[in-house]
Amino acid sequence: QVQLVESGGGLVQAGGSLRLSCASSGRTFSSSAMGWFRQAPGKGREFVASIGWSGGSTYYADSVKGRFSISRDNAKKTLYLQMNSLKSEDTAVYYCAAKDVVAGTWGNWGQGTQVTVSS
Repeated sequence: QVQLVESGGGLVQAGGSLRLSCASSGRTFSSSAMGWFRQAPGKGREFVASIGWSGGSTYYADSVKGRFSISRDNAKKTLYLQMNSLKSEDTAVYYCAAKDVVAGTWGNWGQGTQVTVSS
């Protein structure tokens, strides 16, 4: 089972950048598609970006396309999310997750890291 720990969140001004990391302690990290999700206050969790097990396939929510970049380092068992041109509406708790190969569902959620963008 994959255990995930997010880090890198913080307070940043609008237009600034942050890089989130998601460290895995599981043995299946390198064979799992990985994703970033976020949950703003009073809202449901929403998809942000995902990446295939080899890093060759990436997908983004329209709201972050062109501003965020997802990447992974399988040797370090770490997932990244580079966030540029941040907006106040990007304020949320950001979570990473692994995709279950069999069920095709997202799971093994981390504890989340808070990103706050001040305008």
